[in-house]
Amino acid sequence: MGATYRGRFAPSPTGPLHAGSLVAALASWLDARAQGGQWLVRIEDIDTPRCVPGADKLILQQLAAFGLRPDAPPLYQSQRGAHYQAALDALVAHHLAYPCACTRQDIERALPAARARHGELVYPGTCRQGLKGRPARAWRLITGDREQIRQSALSSRDTSAIDFIANEELHWQDRRLGAQQQHVEQAVGDFVLKRADGLWAYQLAVVVDDAAQGITDVVRGEDLLDNTARQILLQQALGLPTPRYLHVPLVRGANGEKLSKHNGAAPLDISEPLRALNDVAQVLGLQPQADQLADWLDQAVQQWGRAVKSAGD
Repeated sequence: MGATYRGRFAPSPTGPLHAGSLVAALASWLDARAQGGQWLVRIEDIDTPRCVPGADKLILQQLAAFGLRPDAPPLYQSQRGAHYQAALDALVAHHLAYPCACTRQDIERALPAARARHGELVYPGTCRQGLKGRPARAWRLITGDREQIRQSALSSRDTSAIDFIANEELHWQDRRLGAQQQHVEQAVGDFVLKRADGLWAYQLAVVVDDAAQGITDVVRGEDLLDNTARQILLQQALGLPTPRYLHVPLVRGANGEKLSKHNGAAPLDISEPLRALNDVAQVLGLQPQADQLADWLDQAVQQWGRAVKSAGD
């Protein structure tokens, strides 16, 4: 890869970084530096009701305190709505996305309780055949119904969509976790691209922005592993490249749950960066011994690079 490598760290500005965030930031930075590539920061601020004013600047200050400085100015998703709309328009034009009138209550009534998954509902495709006079609320990607896609494409003489989702089950390789697979239609259903409140969905925004920034490697927490199949599906639908994926271990609280802002994770203490870095390095299997920040980061890059080389041998 060398100079062609481009990685990114993509925090949501809903508050300051915590130890779990630092693991993801450090891992993505180390992977880029160890492979001679670029490291970018993307501020994922499309979910505006959850964003905290000034949190983006605080996050960048925290990263700088740990020696993690991006190679280009941050990209803000809140400024990229026109790009997401263009992607949705392309999917609609190729018969791969459709409007949905369903509320959560509608979906709950249509599904047995057993189909609830990770607190989300597996969408049953109710609106694939039309809205039946109801107003559109959201937009969804078609994850199945391949014959309908084929017939729609043939009838409009637009055959570019016929080969979309060629296999029933998506397969991909995670650099740490190995072979992965998911049947998206069964596991998730037709997922949302634009929400009922008018906000862009994470899945569409992240795929469009990874392609726009030329991201070759996505390094992030393993709590996001479940999103990967949906993102690969969108990449295929939009004709975009698929980056390599590496999902790193999570920092967990005393109760065993993932450390997060939601469950009260403490903000990073930037007054003692080496202490915080040494704590998260253990999660990543690294043991730098230096007592100066620059030296510590150099050692960590070398250790990460050896691990990457070993994994590739």
